[in-house]
Amino acid sequence: MKGKAATDNNTFNRPTDIAFSPDGRVVYISDGYGNSRVVKYSYDGQFVSTWGTPGSGPGQFNTVHSVAVDAEGIVYVSDRENNRIQIFDADGKFKRMWTHLGATQNLFITPAGDLWAITHRNNIENLTYDTLAGRIMKIDRGTGRILGAMESPGHWLHATPYGLIFIGSLTGNVFRWYPGWLDKGLGADEGLRPSK
Repeated sequence: MKGKAATDNNTFNRPTDIAFSPDGRVVYISDGYGNSRVVKYSYDGQFVSTWGTPGSGPGQFNTVHSVAVDAEGIVYVSDRENNRIQIFDADGKFKRMWTHLGATQNLFITPAGDLWAITHRNNIENLTYDTLAGRIMKIDRGTGRILGAMESPGHWLHATPYGLIFIGSLTGNVFRWYPGWLDKGLGADEGLRPSK
């Protein structure tokens, strides 16, 4: 309902991101600043389902800040203030979580299946240095392993088919990173692994 914040099937409360199923027929919205949930709709705007409540357990959220869907329909959700990414099936059934990536601002999955994130080390760094700190990461979708990382401020990320990475910042700036930085291993961190 326009102009009204709530948690029912027809309203949001400051949503943060949107993602689409591989066939484009399902829409996922992270309703994360005022609410603590992911909302699923059909492509024509019909409510399908919702999941998530405030908290720190599996399937609970504290600032649902980004959502992304891979080619298999797996849903990746940034649970930013809980310093983790939660992973669900297409119907919202909890599969696993990664707690080693920090307070993730944005997730992006390329058509080729590469998972990218812009993140802070934790939610304290996010609150303190939001416009000045952060890291770009390329992440293995199967294991959560960090394949490469480098320092970059930012709040939003988009990776192009040509290897360019664009980072949007709350300062009003856009940063552009060029192909090749990851191939050279800049910032690669072999010591970071997902939690079990």
